[in-house]
Amino acid sequence: MSETETRVATAERVVHAPAETIWELIADPARQPEWDGNDNLATAAPGQRVRAVGDVFTMTLTNGATRENTVVELVEGRRVAWLPNVPGEEPRGHLWRWELEPVADGTLVRHTYDWTNLTDPTRFARARATTSERLLASIERLAALAEGA
Repeated sequence: MSETETRVATAERVVHAPAETIWELIADPARQPEWDGNDNLATAAPGQRVRAVGDVFTMTLTNGATRENTVVELVEGRRVAWLPNVPGEEPRGHLWRWELEPVADGTLVRHTYDWTNLTDPTRFARARATTSERLLASIERLAALAEGA
């Protein structure tokens, strides 16, 4: 890694839907594969809606692997962030965050992938591939669902 390498990717756009509608799509892991712009999420069991810091939800990835995700930030309806990990292992230091801010014509949606603290060098190539463009793809898919609701 070079000293100038950016380890935080962010994308944002206004979605023409209420924050509450968008929040329910994000806070329910079973809905996340519908709008995942990284094409990384395959399934999540229903009934795992996040409600508090410390909640853990489980996802199955498109490669068949399972990830637990521990919620480390949560402001209901406005912000959520989680750290993924292999079940039974400590998180490896990369974080996913969603922020929602009501604005005059909808909701400003900001999506961030932060791998500043990633400790597993075998994950660096995948982390580098998680660009702002991929994050924006997730927001675009999320917007299509929320605006059509």
